[in-house]
Amino acid sequence: MFKSAARAVRPAILAARSSSKPSTSTYIRSFSTTFRVSSGGPPPPQLYGEGGKPGQVPTDVDQATGLERLQLLGDLEGINIFDDSPLDASRIGTKANPIQVPSYDVERIVGCTGSPADSHDILWFNVKKDKQSRCTECGSVYTIDLQGSVDAADHAHH
Repeated sequence: MFKSAARAVRPAILAARSSSKPSTSTYIRSFSTTFRVSSGGPPPPQLYGEGGKPGQVPTDVDQATGLERLQLLGDLEGINIFDDSPLDASRIGTKANPIQVPSYDVERIVGCTGSPADSHDILWFNVKKDKQSRCTECGSVYTIDLQGSVDAADHAHH
């Protein structure tokens, strides 16, 4: 969509630039855009809704954008976009065999309810990539199971 908007504006800017004569009181600001080179893979999902039609109240799917739209589209297809299933609570994690927390980031917030599940009140704590974390109530040990590349997870921390 941005490419087509830039292409539509470019002739008008070039025409205005060539027809105008430089003067001290007026000037034309021009801009330049560089398009990203396509990697050849599939295009990213369209995360902008169509918006509401004139005279109608838009639905959530029509006006949602970003991650909210991705989640709504996933719900329509029957796909759970965000994995919110509980972790393995059938055992207590040990240092030798910790409970693996799947993550695309180097840090996650985990809520432990003990083993068996709901044996104590929920305790929230951070689990980091290079360090095991232990629940202070039941002693269960957790560690990050990094799902992506380390570089991809580390880009936001610089």
